[in-house]
Amino acid sequence: MAERRARLVDRHLLSPEKRAGSALAAASSVVVLHSTDPVTVFLSIQARADVQPTDIERELYEDRTLVRMLGMRRTLFAVPRELVPVIYAACTRSIAARERRRVEQMIADSGISSRPAAWLTRALSSARKALEERGEASTRELVAQIPILAKRLRVASGTKFEATQSVGSRVLPQLAMEGRIVRVRPRGTWINGEYRWAPIETWLGGPITAVEQGAAQAQLLRRWLAAFGPATETDIRWWTGWTAREARAALAAVPHAVVDLGGEVGFVLADDLGSTKRLEPSAALLPTLDPTTMGWKERHWYLGKHASLVFDSNGNAGPTVWWDGRVVGGWSQRRDGEIVFRLLEDVGRDAVQAVDVEAARVAAWLGDVRFSPGFLPPFQRELAA
Repeated sequence: MAERRARLVDRHLLSPEKRAGSALAAASSVVVLHSTDPVTVFLSIQARADVQPTDIERELYEDRTLVRMLGMRRTLFAVPRELVPVIYAACTRSIAARERRRVEQMIADSGISSRPAAWLTRALSSARKALEERGEASTRELVAQIPILAKRLRVASGTKFEATQSVGSRVLPQLAMEGRIVRVRPRGTWINGEYRWAPIETWLGGPITAVEQGAAQAQLLRRWLAAFGPATETDIRWWTGWTAREARAALAAVPHAVVDLGGEVGFVLADDLGSTKRLEPSAALLPTLDPTTMGWKERHWYLGKHASLVFDSNGNAGPTVWWDGRVVGGWSQRRDGEIVFRLLEDVGRDAVQAVDVEAARVAAWLGDVRFSPGFLPPFQRELAA
C-alpha cells in the first residue's frame, strides 16, 4: 500500500518537487483529464504544474496540444493530441455507433420521422456543412440557423425525467463522437462549459488517423498502467469502459507482471517492478472528478473510509484534500473566494500547515474567479455555505 501511494504521488505529480512546466505534461502524467466539468481541467493542471489559466488556454486553443473529446465510459476528457487517434479507435468509435442508434430511436419515438437513420444522416450533414461555412459556431447558433436542428426530441420518455431537447443538442456531440468536428474555445471564460465547434480538419490539420482497435486498446492500456499500475482487472475495466473480453485481450497484448495487492491480483508493466523513491510528504487539493481520485474502481488504499463523504451517490468525486498519497478531507470555494477545507482525520500539525499553504496557493491562482462545480457532494457543499 505504501508503494502504491508513493507511485501515485510521484507519477501524478502531486508533490511540489514534481510539478511540471506545461498543461500537456500535467495531463500526460494521468493520461487524460476529466472535462465533464470545465473547471476540473484547469484545477487538475494547477495541482500538477506551475502554469496560469492563460497558459492552459493557450495550450488548449492556440497550440492545441490538448483536445476535448468523448472517450472512456462515454465521458468527456481533455486528451493529449498524440492520443486522440488511440482513444478514438480504442473507445470513441464504438461509443459513437451505440449513440447513433440511440438518437435514431429518439427520432422515431418523438414522431419526427419514420425513417430515422436517413433523417439523422441529413441532420448531421446539414450541421457539418453549416459549420464548414462558418468556421466555428456554438450549438445554439447552429440550431438558430438550421431548422432541422431545432426539431424537438423527447428524452427519457415515460419516466419522471422525461423532457424535450433540440435535435442539435444531440447532433453536434454525435458529429464529434464520429470524429468529424471538435469542441473548441467556450463562450465566455474558462469556467464555461458551452463550447463552440469546429471541423476537425481545420482545428487539427486533418482527419483523425486510423488505428486498428486492438492495437489502440493495447496502447491505451500500456499508457494507463504506466501511470496507474499496479491495478486490478476491475480497475482496468472501470476506467476504460471495456468489456471483460476487451480488457483481457488488451492485457494479453501488453507485457505485464502479476503482483499481490493485499490478496487481490494486480497487474503492472513487466519492466515496472522496481520500488519508488518516497518523496517528502506533501499536500494537494484536487478538484471535482480529478483523474487521480477517479482513477481506480477499487479505492480503499487511498480513500480509506471516506468514500461516502467525498463521493456523491452517483460515484462522482468532489474536491478532495490529499496528504502523502491518500485522501484525508475535502475542500470548497466560498462565494467570497476563500478556499476552505475540513480534514476527516488527525494528520498532524505539519500536514495541516501544508494544506493551509496549498489552499492559499489555490486561492491566489484563482484570483477573482468564482466557480460552482457541477458535482459537489453534500460534505463539500456544506463547506461552501
